[in-house]
Amino acid sequence: MSTTTLHYLHDPLCGWCYGAAPLLKAARELLPVQAHGGGMMAGPARRPVSPALRSFVLPHDRRIAQATGQLFGEAYTDGLLRDPSAVLDSAPPIAAMLAAQALAGRGLDLLARLQTAHYVEGRRIADRAVLEDLAQEIGLDRDAFAQALREADGEPVQAHIAATRALMRRVGAQGFPTFVLERAGDWSVVDIGPFLGQPAAWVEWLRGHVAGEPSAAPDAVALQCGTDGCAV
Repeated sequence: MSTTTLHYLHDPLCGWCYGAAPLLKAARELLPVQAHGGGMMAGPARRPVSPALRSFVLPHDRRIAQATGQLFGEAYTDGLLRDPSAVLDSAPPIAAMLAAQALAGRGLDLLARLQTAHYVEGRRIADRAVLEDLAQEIGLDRDAFAQALREADGEPVQAHIAATRALMRRVGAQGFPTFVLERAGDWSVVDIGPFLGQPAAWVEWLRGHVAGEPSAAPDAVALQCGTDGCAV
């Protein structure tokens, strides 16, 4: 399976990416996974929390919870989403992932911690101090991570986001999350919709596909966030 790579097109602030977190975790136990952050809420798309944003997001999150079983904590629904001083910005957490990857190959480990911090604990994952705290919580040296984060910020993270968008156009990805299998120069987009909330079935399907004995995935409604935001 080492000849196959699973590419993960995601955004740290994408609700459906949080919904797909158990699938990502299961896949990582089976084959190499490469992360590509898409900057869904970066640059001009970053936005402060507002009553309108909360009203839009909550029905969406309820649907994700129902489809996947993922937990959305009160600190997020009634804390962060009621805090008008908070800003949702994808670029800092993506830069943090790049820093963790460069420092210790732990970008995806940090993503898992970022998602829990945001959606369960209601923490501000666009704030540098919070990012340093979270990196330290997964075992990274705080000072070394802070330096790596400074190096990943600005042009490097913007170049990463641009490269992700280019890859999405190349493979025909419509939004986040998108999983793409790369094997012997062939790239194929995987429909994970049928497997949300079912990591065991996902692993069985993925194992057969990677072993060269693919089976068709069940039909499902596409469940993902667009490149510029999530919709219910």
